[in-house]
Amino acid sequence: MSVRKAIIPILLTYLLMSCACKYIVLPEGLDIGGEGGQGTTGWSAVATHIAKSDSGALRIELVIRNGTGDWSAMKANEGAPAVLSGGGKTINCDTVFISTGGHRLAPGFQMRGYTAGTRQEPVIQPIYVECAGAEPAADSRLSIPYTYVTGQYNYYEQDKNKVEAVLEVDLSQVASDLQYPLFEEVEGLIQKPEVEMVAINKVILSLTDIQRTEKGLQFSWKTVNPGEYASYVHIGVPPVIGEDGILYGYYETPDIVSVPITPAQGQAEWTTEVAVPQDVGGFYIMLSVETGKARLFANYAIDITDR
Repeated sequence: MSVRKAIIPILLTYLLMSCACKYIVLPEGLDIGGEGGQGTTGWSAVATHIAKSDSGALRIELVIRNGTGDWSAMKANEGAPAVLSGGGKTINCDTVFISTGGHRLAPGFQMRGYTAGTRQEPVIQPIYVECAGAEPAADSRLSIPYTYVTGQYNYYEQDKNKVEAVLEVDLSQVASDLQYPLFEEVEGLIQKPEVEMVAINKVILSLTDIQRTEKGLQFSWKTVNPGEYASYVHIGVPPVIGEDGILYGYYETPDIVSVPITPAQGQAEWTTEVAVPQDVGGFYIMLSVETGKARLFANYAIDITDR
């Protein structure tokens, strides 16, 4: 039984006993994202550092984990505060940076930051919440309303499988020794760099070369078209996540990024680049490949940890 199904009877019982209501409306798409990183449904979060910021606010640095069992993107609800409770007090926290930066992250992966800013001026955004006027307490908990989507990205159904949920984080447990980017292995998920991927119109996509540059990583891609008609295969600009837990690469929907056309009975080659620090390694590519039909994207986690 899922957490969602298990909690509904409990919630109903509580509401019936605690209020004199004529009727009860449960939140649509109710989901609980796990407690203290132990959830197996939806996303969960773990606190990695709690301290006062330069402004005097209580800063809670977090790692978010994809426990949905599928590729998923998530973000905190815009304009909705996180809620810090503990020590007999409840405080709204208005500074909330919780997101995958638009990208879908593979199941079993965890992250502590992402690329934000603009395409011309990207910045690395740590994942954290700040609570002005708050003090740490032994029984503190953080509640963060968020939404997530799972499965393939479909331009025509971008909100398909969208779920409203709440991250519940037990702040009495602070993790200081996490290893990134995997927290749980998913059988059959991770592919080797030499994998050949069947894209739209049965075009074969492959990663032919990986180079370290002064700014980061450069990937060389090749498509081979066995068909009788020319075809485009969009992959966007694939991001990477490494041993520091940062998801590198500014997000743009993969269907708008220009790629060369693959002629009938022919092939095409091009490169993509992503900026990463020189001293960071252990990377995996989070690749989206146009497949099945136009603007529908399958996902691949490609192991390039030796580069």
